[in-house]
Amino acid sequence: MWETGKTSQIAMEMRRYNLAVLGISETHWIQAGQKRLATGEMLLYSGHEEDNAPHTQGVPLMLSKVARNALVGWEPHGC
Repeated sequence: MWETGKTSQIAMEMRRYNLAVLGISETHWIQAGQKRLATGEMLLYSGHEEDNAPHTQGVPLMLSKVARNALVGWEPHGC
């Protein structure tokens, strides 16, 4: 999903369907963090904490601008 254009494409589809929160499966990302897209959406992700961990877990959430502004707090759950 980090490939060029993938996050933008997902954000565009999210806006098209008027979704506030979108859970994205089968990403298997490691580490945890957040990234704000140029279009205003935010990605929150949480996976294995170790750098050399297998890419077997990890789920990101994409939040719309409205959902991002309503977010009070977020704590990643490292495996």
